[in-house]
Amino acid sequence: MTTALHRYAAASRLGLLRRAQLETVLRRESGEKRIALYVLVGSRQDPAPRLAAAQALATRLGWTVADRTFDATGPTDPATRPQLARLLAAARRREIHGILAASRLDISDDDKEYEAMLEHIRTLGAGLALAREENVL
Repeated sequence: MTTALHRYAAASRLGLLRRAQLETVLRRESGEKRIALYVLVGSRQDPAPRLAAAQALATRLGWTVADRTFDATGPTDPATRPQLARLLAAARRREIHGILAASRLDISDDDKEYEAMLEHIRTLGAGLALAREENVL
């Protein structure tokens, strides 16, 4: 299998996993769906366009945006990002049902790291939504 084909297959599998987890959370919550917008940018990058992409999906789906935030660390280990950690704590406290990012790159472009974060979000009882699907890196 070529590298590009392998990458597409992995992205598709992770996308299916993410969507299934998100659907489970959304079915469980009968009322208002509260989410937080999150994007990752570089130190000199404006987060506004990426947050706008996430906001557009939230608006289209009728979700309540409880928080909007970003980390300006660039592509670092998700465990080291303070704003992402704050949102995960909010999910643990059930203040939000999920995190909505502009794309998978806001979490990680590494398959293992991304899958580990999906599992962590699932154990918190929350889901991850993306404005741009995994297979569209």
